[in-house]
Amino acid sequence: MHLIFYSPSEWDTWGLSRRPLIPEGMPVLIDEDLVLEESGRPRPAAVANVWFRELPVSGAPARRTWKTYAQAVRAWLEFLADRGVDPFGERNEVRAALSAFSEYRFAGPLKARWEAGTWNLNINAVARFYDWAVDQGHCAAQPFTYTIVRRYTDAGAQKARRNTASVRVAKPHARVKYLESDFRQMFVRALAGLRPDGEPDGFRGRHLGRNAAMATLVFSSGKRAQEFTHLLSYELPSLPARRSDVPIRFPLAAQITKGKKARETWTDYDALLEMHQYMDLDRATVLMGRTYAPNARLGAPLPVTNPDWEGGTVGGRRMSWRKLTLNERLRMVTPEGNPAIIAVQSDGSPFVDWATTFRRTSERIRRDFEPRFPTVTPHMLRHSFAMATLEKLVKGHYARAAALVTDADEDAALALYLTKQDPLMVLRDLLGHSSVTTTEMYLARLDVQRIYRDVYREAGQHSGAAMAEAAAEFGDEDEGDEPW
Repeated sequence: MHLIFYSPSEWDTWGLSRRPLIPEGMPVLIDEDLVLEESGRPRPAAVANVWFRELPVSGAPARRTWKTYAQAVRAWLEFLADRGVDPFGERNEVRAALSAFSEYRFAGPLKARWEAGTWNLNINAVARFYDWAVDQGHCAAQPFTYTIVRRYTDAGAQKARRNTASVRVAKPHARVKYLESDFRQMFVRALAGLRPDGEPDGFRGRHLGRNAAMATLVFSSGKRAQEFTHLLSYELPSLPARRSDVPIRFPLAAQITKGKKARETWTDYDALLEMHQYMDLDRATVLMGRTYAPNARLGAPLPVTNPDWEGGTVGGRRMSWRKLTLNERLRMVTPEGNPAIIAVQSDGSPFVDWATTFRRTSERIRRDFEPRFPTVTPHMLRHSFAMATLEKLVKGHYARAAALVTDADEDAALALYLTKQDPLMVLRDLLGHSSVTTTEMYLARLDVQRIYRDVYREAGQHSGAAMAEAAAEFGDEDEGDEPW
């Protein structure tokens, strides 16, 4: 079974009366014999393709989610086809196949084995497919069973449905990592070719200014990899006329965010200054005398004229940057003949492989300076931002800075927000979560108790009662109970 991704390129040569109503990048499953129907009913792959097409309006608008679901369904359908089992057949037979699939993925050939987290991700995607298939009448019942569990939030006990085919895994808060301030500094310095003490280490890597500036920006703004990778130079906020501890607003377009939900985060003056310096010096030097032409895989170039902070003329008409897709951003060519994407590589094309850069830098730090240093991923920078920002919010750093801003200042609205809003509400908005409950569950995966413990300890220097309360609050955790 083949998995391809739909492209409407040259659709007008297919002999169709109109453009197909299929989103670009939509996964498509194709059987080896290219047959779509059998015995008067659609093949399982054809049924799955219909489900894929409904994902954008069924709570899964992101292309990465489409791909993940398609890979999960393909693995399941291929296994059933190999065992001669109809995925929409008699329930007991499909449940028996599910048991065999579990044994295959956990104790089968080495190349076929999955970790528990991978199993849960895939099996829950398949379960969503069966929910839809039952609703559409493709099968009478799905092979999964569910149990009702309780989850506790500030809103009280909430009932949730749990797939009994999923397996227990180590609690996420024990394995999701973030960088403390010393490791954050060590990582940024290593990206810049410096030792942990700030002295040159003799590393001869390229684009040191670019790498350090981008990491610093993400540490201060909490962007996801997709968001900072596809950020346009025109979307970078202007540097304020004066330095301030009040954060600088940083809007993010819906087309580059997860779930296509526009949001506004922030950054700080020093991080923004470093990125502007990269653009004015390192980036300008790399692009000097070069012209950019996107490769054929990306598509035709999109020349931009009359650009400003809001948008520009693209393809002959005025277009807001907010409406540009990821692919279109990579194809944009500025009036100077350069890519519009901020980060560029040696040949003058957009740079997108941040995961490799961060991994190699982590390996170099472990080898040369600190054996305990973790392997940093782009998303780990977001986790680090969340923890560092919450710590400043809880300790009142931003509120004190905002209190110094006068009513007539350009930052007055943000200052009022910082002095009046609850820290978790602020962090919810910065991370782009739909509710503060999501933020609480996210923080539960990190060592958020450490932040509040530190605050209690600082207060305890002046109040023995506060120290006693801190001990009571975190006593359960010390005994191994769940922090939520």
